[in-house]
Amino acid sequence: MNRNVGPAATPAHLAAPPCFRSDVTAKMAPSPRRRPTPMADDKTPPNGGDVYETPPEPKKAAVDMVPASTVAEVKGAEIVVNVLEQLGVEYVFGYSGGAILEVYDELFKDHRKQITLVKPAHEQLAGHAAQGFSRVSGKPGVVLVTSGPGLTNTVTPMADAKLDSGAIVVIAGQVPTFFIGTDAFQETDAVGTTLPHIKHSYQVLKTEELARVIREAFHLCESGRKGPVLIDIPKDVQQRKAAPNYDALLDLPGYKPTLRPHARQIEQAAEAINQAKKPLFYVGGGVTESDAWSELRELALKAQIPVTTTILGLGTFPYPHPLSCHFLGMHGTVVGNYAADRCDLLIAVGARFDDRVTGKKDEFAKGAKIIHVDIDPAEINKNKKADIPIISDARTALRELLPLVKTAEHATWVYELDEVAKKYPLTYKDEDGVIKPQYAIQTLHRVTEGKAIIAPGVGQHQMWAAQYYPVDRPRRFVTSGGLGTMGFGAPAAVGAQFAAPNELVIDIDGDRSFNMTCTAMEMTHCYDLPTKFFIVNNESDGMVVQWQDKFYRGNYAATKTKSPEFVKIAEGYGVAGRKITKKADLAKAIEEMITHKGPYLLDVRVAKADVYPMIPSNKTFRDIILDPDVFRP
Repeated sequence: MNRNVGPAATPAHLAAPPCFRSDVTAKMAPSPRRRPTPMADDKTPPNGGDVYETPPEPKKAAVDMVPASTVAEVKGAEIVVNVLEQLGVEYVFGYSGGAILEVYDELFKDHRKQITLVKPAHEQLAGHAAQGFSRVSGKPGVVLVTSGPGLTNTVTPMADAKLDSGAIVVIAGQVPTFFIGTDAFQETDAVGTTLPHIKHSYQVLKTEELARVIREAFHLCESGRKGPVLIDIPKDVQQRKAAPNYDALLDLPGYKPTLRPHARQIEQAAEAINQAKKPLFYVGGGVTESDAWSELRELALKAQIPVTTTILGLGTFPYPHPLSCHFLGMHGTVVGNYAADRCDLLIAVGARFDDRVTGKKDEFAKGAKIIHVDIDPAEINKNKKADIPIISDARTALRELLPLVKTAEHATWVYELDEVAKKYPLTYKDEDGVIKPQYAIQTLHRVTEGKAIIAPGVGQHQMWAAQYYPVDRPRRFVTSGGLGTMGFGAPAAVGAQFAAPNELVIDIDGDRSFNMTCTAMEMTHCYDLPTKFFIVNNESDGMVVQWQDKFYRGNYAATKTKSPEFVKIAEGYGVAGRKITKKADLAKAIEEMITHKGPYLLDVRVAKADVYPMIPSNKTFRDIILDPDVFRP
């Protein structure tokens, strides 16, 4: 097994620390790919079709040998499935192909009952569905694909998961070891291709290492700062037999994420909170992933500290609530951005000061002392200098702060923010005769009583969903934050439905975003899922159009289009649907959608609109643009 690149295995006692994400102390540089040593006659003929034999490996020194297992020898593919079952995996999202057929064959044997294979129409959908599953369930999502294009089609989901700290494990087939480096059919340098977009990668060259590697991959995926992990398995490694050691110790010498904060840093943070007159919690997805929302709420209520979140932090603190400023950033609320601009202490927890939140970084929270709690040390001081850095799991840090933070009121500060929220609420100018997109989502929220799990795509509809479909619990708003992947919503909603089979799950999507991955509807039909697709259809790339209006002289370059008849497409996949063009029909149509027992698509034709508020890229709160139809100069 080779941890990063090249087919040659490194003895355990000589191995450099593995190349993880940024939450470890050491990194290993990639080495050039080398062709494996050929057989003596320089030929590698197949034995019995697509079954391969490789030359015997040279004898190893005792220090390199794993203790012999008493378990009978089995094929590598059987080891893979056995370990997945031992780890409690129930769903695998994937698409088969020659290089991974051994594992698929084992997965579908009659005695295998635990794992359901969910097959989408494309490997990218498998990756996003696995993310949706993970984000709602809190468990790792598993992807199983073949080599070459199968693997490369999952690069976008891996990149998406890396930026949003998503826990997915991608298991990919690979050409046989003796073909690696020969540009064989469907060969791709999986490790090299994905290296910038993953937390860690393995290329397994020895069947006996499979059990340990898979267990390590899951441990890495869901510990520390969560992230995607790749396991690349050549076909002959899947076919070869070995005696598996299911209890082998994990071999992770360089991986020691800091889970508990330094006591003095906690004391300093508590002192700063107790002295602050205008404290503000700025909360990101790390609070969701560490299940720290209960501690956050307790601490905010105890000290009466207002809270604003990122898009990925939605649901960690309820909205509406007297202490909630909803979310901040480019299209966040006026009060959320005002609070960040005027606070004297910013307590960032599980957030990374992304540019869509901060705008011009030097001006963001310029007058505030900053406490930054993050499990990834690379995030500390990366985008914004922290006065009190705390490297820790968010839940542990908040728990240790609780007894040290004094009960407080901050009544003047809370009143100040409440007045701003009243003066500049989230609102829009409604019109008779047309369906405004904001109205469509507000109506969806009212009819569903805000109880749905929402998985939006990316674009204007995503921002309106965040604004007008508030959620009061974590893991209820599943979206692509850092990468902004159009097409994320539909497959992520399907994955979320597998994680929460008895919940109402709705993909709030734009017509262009949905058009990219509408084949996700096939999964709802094939697996009898009740997932709903709510299309906010303005027949354009709405967010890009908004930028073209404001910054490119209204030059609509490649952004206006004619939408297909989504209802007819849905019918082709066995999904019921309806198109709505009249405002008076909307509420009843939504009721019909949510009461329908199976999957349902509602194509809502909406009027053109812009997302407000808006802070232009690399600008400040003082440059905020308000809706001119509502807030007159």
